[in-house]
Amino acid sequence: MDSAALEPSLYTVKAIFILDNDGNRLLAKYYDTGLYPSMKEQRSFEKNVFNKTHKADNEIAFLEGMTIVYKSSIDIFFYVVGSAQENELMLMAVLNCLFDSLSQILRKNVERRCLLDNMDGVFLVVDEIIDGGVILESDPQQVVEKVNYRAGSEQAFGFVLLDYITGNMEGQADENPLSEQSVAQHITEKLALTTTVLQSAKEQIKWSILK
Repeated sequence: MDSAALEPSLYTVKAIFILDNDGNRLLAKYYDTGLYPSMKEQRSFEKNVFNKTHKADNEIAFLEGMTIVYKSSIDIFFYVVGSAQENELMLMAVLNCLFDSLSQILRKNVERRCLLDNMDGVFLVVDEIIDGGVILESDPQQVVEKVNYRAGSEQAFGFVLLDYITGNMEGQADENPLSEQSVAQHITEKLALTTTVLQSAKEQIKWSILK
C-alpha cells in the first residue's frame, strides 16, 4: 500500500508503548484519557499484553476489547493499540513507521541500551507519527527528516540561550571572548540574580498578605 495514501488520517491510535524483554515499560503514551486512566491500570494492561505476545509468532493480538499490533527487536517490544474496530493495516503502518524511523535514528541499533540513551529522539519520533491519537505520518523518511530538523532547531535555540546567559551575543564575541571559567562565572551570577529577584518577590507577597 502506498504510504502517501495513509496521510493525513483521522484514524486514531489508543496507545503506543515500548517494553523490554522482561515486560518493563521503556516508553508509553496513552492518547485516550478514558482508557486505563491510572498508572496502575496502564501497567497492568501492558503486563497482560506482554504475557500474551512475547512468545507468540503473530503480529496482531486482541485483548480487552483492543486491537494490538506488535513487533520485537533483540530485547525490546513495540506495541500500537487501537480499538476493536480500528483498521489493522493502518495500525500496522504506524508500527512499521515507528520501527523503521527508530532504526534510522539509532543507526539500526534497535536495542534497549541504545534506545534509553536516545530517549529524546524516540519521543520526537513518536510525536511526529501520532498527535493526540491522530495518525499524522506513515513515511519513516519524512519522520526522520522532521525529527532532525526539530533536533537541530532545539540545539540552535540552546546555543542562543547560552549566548544570552553568558552575554556572548553577536558583535560581542570577538570583543569580549569568554573562557570556560568566565562562562561559568556569568551563569552563576545570572542564577544568583534570578534567585534574589524571586526571594524579593516572595517577601513582598508575604508582607502584602500579612497586611
